[in-house]
Amino acid sequence: QVQLVESGGGLVHSGGSLRLSCAGSLRIFRTVTMGWYRQAPGKQRELVADITSGGVSTYADSVKGRFKISRDNVKITVYLQMDSLSPEDTAVYYCRAYSRISDYWGQGTQVTVSS
Repeated sequence: QVQLVESGGGLVHSGGSLRLSCAGSLRIFRTVTMGWYRQAPGKQRELVADITSGGVSTYADSVKGRFKISRDNVKITVYLQMDSLSPEDTAVYYCRAYSRISDYWGQGTQVTVSS
C-alpha cells in the first residue's frame, strides 16, 4: 500500500520559516510528479508547488520567491522550504504523488502562521 507521510508543520511567527517533508513508499517515486497543496478553512484546496520526475518545478504566484520545492529520489522524499511566511499561508498542507495512472495523497500537516 502506498503511503505518503508529511511532517514539519507547526506554529511559526510571521516572517519565519518552516520545512515540510513528505516521505513516500512508492516504488515508482522516480516516475511521478510530486506536489504540495494546501487548504485553508473555508477555501478550496490549491496547488502550492509541484516538481516533475525530471526536476521541473512550478509554483503558485502567491508563493513564488518564498517557497522552494525539492525532491530526493534516493530517500523517496519531497521537501517544501517555506520562508517569509505570513498568516495567509496558514492551512493544512498536503503532499501528492501523481501520474497519468496514479494519484496518491498524504494525510496533511497543519501550518499556522501567527501575526
